[in-house]
Amino acid sequence: MNLEALFLGNRRTISGTVYGTIVVLAAITGTAKAVDPNLWSVAVIAAVTSGVLWIAHVYSHGLGESVAIGRRLTAAELAALARREAAIVRAAVLPVLVVVLGALGLFHARTALWLAVGVGVATLTIQGIRFARLEELSTAGTIASVGVNLALGLSIVIVKALLTH
Repeated sequence: MNLEALFLGNRRTISGTVYGTIVVLAAITGTAKAVDPNLWSVAVIAAVTSGVLWIAHVYSHGLGESVAIGRRLTAAELAALARREAAIVRAAVLPVLVVVLGALGLFHARTALWLAVGVGVATLTIQGIRFARLEELSTAGTIASVGVNLALGLSIVIVKALLTH
């Protein structure tokens, strides 16, 4: 698996990448002011939130799949589901890493938080473009696809700004 696939997903993992990016953005922006200026706390909360929601997602999806097919998933089927949905956790790696770099003093706290949000917004943009290409959308369709992904990401930033400033 190359670095692009690792952090940005692929055709099978695009939903997990988008979901995970939104989760980590919400966790970072939602906790940043509450634990300001403790970037270590922000990083831990964002990472743990992503991990817990990944577990919940795998569990609920596995449960739903078991009901749909009328039997319990095998260990191999559940493992395959967990690997595919690991995109949720992988999407958190780069934004959390940026926050950790801020905690280590490589960036000012505010800069680290905004860079983490920027990484998330860039990921959503890339996923919108990826979807548009996959669907062979027109230029207008591509703009709409990117716009929807960005609207989700930026709405989190706006909520953060409104609640914490």
